[in-house]
Amino acid sequence: MNEKTVGLSNTFKGNTTPKNFTKNPIKGTKFTIAISSAKGGVGKSTFAMNFALALKSLNYKVGILDADIYGPSLPKMMSIKEKPKSEDGKYMIPIEQYGIQCMSIGFLVDEETPMIWRGPMVTSAIKTFTQKVLWKNLDFIIIDMPPGTGDTQLTFAQEIKVDGVIIVSTPQDIALLDVKRGIKMFDKLKVPILGLVDNMSFFETDEGKKYNIFGKDGVEKVANNFKKKFLGQIPLNIDLRIAADTGKPLVEANSNHKITKIFVEIAKKINELF
Repeated sequence: MNEKTVGLSNTFKGNTTPKNFTKNPIKGTKFTIAISSAKGGVGKSTFAMNFALALKSLNYKVGILDADIYGPSLPKMMSIKEKPKSEDGKYMIPIEQYGIQCMSIGFLVDEETPMIWRGPMVTSAIKTFTQKVLWKNLDFIIIDMPPGTGDTQLTFAQEIKVDGVIIVSTPQDIALLDVKRGIKMFDKLKVPILGLVDNMSFFETDEGKKYNIFGKDGVEKVANNFKKKFLGQIPLNIDLRIAADTGKPLVEANSNHKITKIFVEIAKKINELF
């Protein structure tokens, strides 16, 4: 028998080759920053909410678009239970909380309702949130992306003007495999990567002893290997978790907390890029 190499067919490869798309900005906003992880469960949404509030603390007008259609976190993390209103039946008005303009599919359905949608429906929802929401004079809109490298990521990369993406990951090898895929995807789609964040990087006891539960310096090593900016480490912290669960992110709840100061420093680094 002749040996054959198993791999992607030329036809399939051709279908995945990027095409030329018209990238439209989100109306009412100056800069669009996506928060991505590629891997689920690494604290991306917690980062997105606190990062947005850190930018607000620097006197910017900020909005958050929760683009995770299957697992929206924004309603819980920002303690929003109301539904968005519409002035004309066509355009939705974002809900403001803690001085942040917010929009999520979670505002439109019960929190326990599963979104059993195929890809085209997800793409349609994303286009609605980027084209049919009356964002008001935002300096930054933060996009909380779903995990993976699928339909949502492609829609934003190909059809929406994204000024940059921040990649969030924990430092263990299994998460970093997906980070590397994410970096290659955004590079291939020509979306600027603003930097990488090492989340849950270590746990520090009250006595100051540090435990590298998920490994050490993995995200920084990947950033260096791919020649991307390393934005910093955010340790495991119970106050950060409690704040997210109670619906008032830590940056808003405690401006003097040591973790809040880390978010503000990351926000300052990103601000320098615009």
